[in-house]
Amino acid sequence: MKTAILVDGGFYRRRAQAKIGELPPKERADELVSYCHRHLRERHGDSKVEHDLYRIFYYDCPPMSKKVFHPYLKRTVDFGKSDLYTWMTDFLNELKKKRKVALRMGKLADAQALYTLRPDIVKKLFNGSMQISDVGEKDFMIQVDQKGVDMKIGLDIASLAYKKQVDQIVLISGDSDFVSAAKLARREGIDVVLDPLGANIKEDLFEHIDGLRTCDNCYK
Repeated sequence: MKTAILVDGGFYRRRAQAKIGELPPKERADELVSYCHRHLRERHGDSKVEHDLYRIFYYDCPPMSKKVFHPYLKRTVDFGKSDLYTWMTDFLNELKKKRKVALRMGKLADAQALYTLRPDIVKKLFNGSMQISDVGEKDFMIQVDQKGVDMKIGLDIASLAYKKQVDQIVLISGDSDFVSAAKLARREGIDVVLDPLGANIKEDLFEHIDGLRTCDNCYK
C-alpha cells in the first residue's frame, strides 16, 4: 500500500510544543519526519504491515516579517527580527533537506495583522475577575490569518485521489475543513486516516474517514 502523509504544519507545531516542549529547528524537523514514518508501520493482530511512503506534504506559511504596533508596549514590534522568525525560517529550511518531503506554502494575511487581548483575558475583564489595570504584555496575542493552506490541502487530496497515485492518505490535522476532500478521496477508493495528535474531534467526522490513529502516547 502506497501512503501519502499530509501535515497541517501550524497544527502539528502547536501540539508538539504543548505536549513535547520547545526544540531547536533541526530537532523539531527530525521529530516530525520520524513521527510521520510511524504511520507506515501497522499491526493487525499478530501480523505487521509495512506501507510504502509516496511523500510527506507539509503545509504552512512563511514567518511574518511585518512590523506591528503593540498597544500595551506603545511601540512597534519588528517580527522580522524576532526569535520566532529565525526559528521558523531555519525549521522550514531543515524540512526542505528531508527526503520525500514537499513543502506547500500558503501566505499570511499580514496586512491585517494586529495585537489583540487573549479571549480568556477578555472574559475575565467582563466578568469582573480582572481589572484593566491588571492587564500586562503577556495578555496580548498576535492575530494573523493564513491564506491558501486549506485550499492546497484539499487540492492535493483531490489530485492524489483522481490520479490514483496512492492507496492511502494520512492527514495530520485537527481541522474539519478537509471533510469535502476526504469524501471525494473515499469515493475514489482511497483509505483516509485522520491523525488529530490526540486532540478531540467532532463525532460526525468519523463518518467521513476510514480510521483514526495517533502514533505516539505523548499526544494522548
